[in-house]
Amino acid sequence: SMYEILSKAPAACLNFNCMLILLPVCRNLLSFLRGSIQFCSRTAARQLDRNLTFHKLVAYMIAFHTAVHIIAHLFNFEFFMDAQLNRNSSFLPFVLSEIGTDDNASFLNPIRSNETNPTIVMFTTIAGVTGVVITLALILIITSSMEVIRRSYFEVFWYTHHLFIIFFIGLVFHGYGRIVRGQTAGSQQTNKPHLCADRFEDWGKNESDCAVPEFAGNPPGTWKWVLGPMILYVCERLVRIYRSHQKVVITKVVMHPSKTLELQMRKKGFHMEVGQYVFIQCPSVSRHEWHPFTLTSAPEEDYFSAHIRIVGDWTQALYEACGGDKTETQEAWKLPKVAIDGPFGTASEDVFRYEVVMLVGAGIGVTPFASILKSVWYKRIQNNQEVFTKKIYFYWLCPETEAFEWFADLLQSLERQMAEKDVANFLSYNIYLTRWKETEAAHFRVHHEAENDPITGLKQKTLYGKPNWDNEFTNIASKHPGAVLFTCFPATFRLRLKTSSG
Repeated sequence: SMYEILSKAPAACLNFNCMLILLPVCRNLLSFLRGSIQFCSRTAARQLDRNLTFHKLVAYMIAFHTAVHIIAHLFNFEFFMDAQLNRNSSFLPFVLSEIGTDDNASFLNPIRSNETNPTIVMFTTIAGVTGVVITLALILIITSSMEVIRRSYFEVFWYTHHLFIIFFIGLVFHGYGRIVRGQTAGSQQTNKPHLCADRFEDWGKNESDCAVPEFAGNPPGTWKWVLGPMILYVCERLVRIYRSHQKVVITKVVMHPSKTLELQMRKKGFHMEVGQYVFIQCPSVSRHEWHPFTLTSAPEEDYFSAHIRIVGDWTQALYEACGGDKTETQEAWKLPKVAIDGPFGTASEDVFRYEVVMLVGAGIGVTPFASILKSVWYKRIQNNQEVFTKKIYFYWLCPETEAFEWFADLLQSLERQMAEKDVANFLSYNIYLTRWKETEAAHFRVHHEAENDPITGLKQKTLYGKPNWDNEFTNIASKHPGAVLFTCFPATFRLRLKTSSG
């Protein structure tokens, strides 16, 4: 029937998309591929950093094709049921339904009786039961992945997402009952459909050249599509288990203002590049949860660090485990054990390939630039001949500075060091408080005679509102025609950059 076609076409698309869905979350595999293809094409390597976007797009297509597949099968089942109920020997669907009633070997209609209904068939067949299980798992996975759930109840998202194991088990066995059936190749020789379809009343009679057709279930084929990615994913998990058992030492814990925790760590054989991130697990907090954090240290430092804002249950528990709620200094042996997976992804070493660089960060998107600014500075003071970068324009857009006071501390340190080395013009930075208007901030400066800014403590004064990008781009483009723009801002921060000025 037409509904059979409408169910089989999305099923083919589902096979293909379910083959793809696991690959973008094999982060160690992607890291290996990124390192391999970086030598051939930096652009291709950068595409691998968009793995989660691709993962979401594939998931949307799985949801869409699942919906079409289910709706088509619901109509299919009605069609099969009608064929059993309309017991008329001049009605082709009924004649086809009667085939295989005696020996049950060659039936076409999966509904074998007129004393049942599609709901009973759905819950008594392998295809029906696995279909219901797959659909329920998919609904839970997709709804718990919504941004509002992911941000507010990360644990709900994290644990529910592991229903993908049930999803894939159900998927592999979904076709095991062979409920989708077709005429066998041998039968098509003795009952040619284009000749015999209209002569069904004569099928199997002595004078007829049309034998009774024979049907067989299509063998399950989904496993061929998903077996490879499933094996790769199992290998990925084994690599993660191995890496999680490698010893990590917390060398220093720094409590920054506004409940921001800085962890400085060491791990044997750990090598990083600027702008990369790691996944951190703390077994005493949760044995299963891994959370990504951008590295804020530079490769030149003898440790690697991450700044962790305390915004949820996991981060709060880690904060307390590190003694953030205690006044006395925490003993080193009392610090919790942590496991590290990484570093991964967005290596921004391209910054060092340009003479003039413009960095734009918004909110928490400023974290990769901590690593970049530190690394560029280390390279400059070490008179490293490889550093091509001569000038950095840095823009930081932030709703409130309080949440990122640690970054202002870093800028103060850089500002002080640049003044000492007499290279103050190397870094030009602008900090914008986007939720403040100039008039609202005026009272801060009325009684403030000090040289440094009252909010950030920097010599460079904080600006208010949003920058006029046309002016900024025009000014930089006129001074440095070859300037290159790097941006990093979170999904919640809406920022339009016009590049009309070139």
